[in-house]
Amino acid sequence: MGRDAGGRQVFDVTGAGDTVLSVLALAVAAGAAIADAAALANTAAGVVVGKLGTAHVTPKELAAALEEIRA
Repeated sequence: MGRDAGGRQVFDVTGAGDTVLSVLALAVAAGAAIADAAALANTAAGVVVGKLGTAHVTPKELAAALEEIRA
């Protein structure tokens, strides 16, 4: 998994920390290495801060963000 944080337009950081913690915990529980889990969590938070208000990231959005990083 790529480690490039990349730049994103930020609209609202509400819930970004919650997103990081939940995705990190889920990835580690699923057996991911901590570095990969952290990268996944950071990517998920990047999606969330690009939305207005309290938001969540869908699996489809997360997959698209990961593909964008790989490109």
